[in-house]
Amino acid sequence: MEPLIKNLPHAQPFPLKDQVGYEPGKVVSLTLAQRPGVGMTLFAFDAGEAISTHAAPGDAMATILEGTAQITIDGVPHTLNAGEAVIMPAGIPHAVQAVTPFKMYLVVAKE
Repeated sequence: MEPLIKNLPHAQPFPLKDQVGYEPGKVVSLTLAQRPGVGMTLFAFDAGEAISTHAAPGDAMATILEGTAQITIDGVPHTLNAGEAVIMPAGIPHAVQAVTPFKMYLVVAKE
């Protein structure tokens, strides 16, 4: 049976933030799971990089693993640091920008 969560070691501890690396001038992503009801992705943003305003079909929870991000939800900016999380509600416009290089674990839950 194919694992539901891929690209990560199974049945052993591992440092989540070390599973994706920075690349100058880029946003790097690593898909961990992509199923009809859930998506899980790791991201590494170089400083100044961004994902422009968009809306997702499900609730998206972003957890910052290191660095600092600005996540704007429905026009309201929020600065998040390592260890902090925010939920971007389904259908609500949001954008993500790297204040410093940062890494994020994103889970999207949808029907």
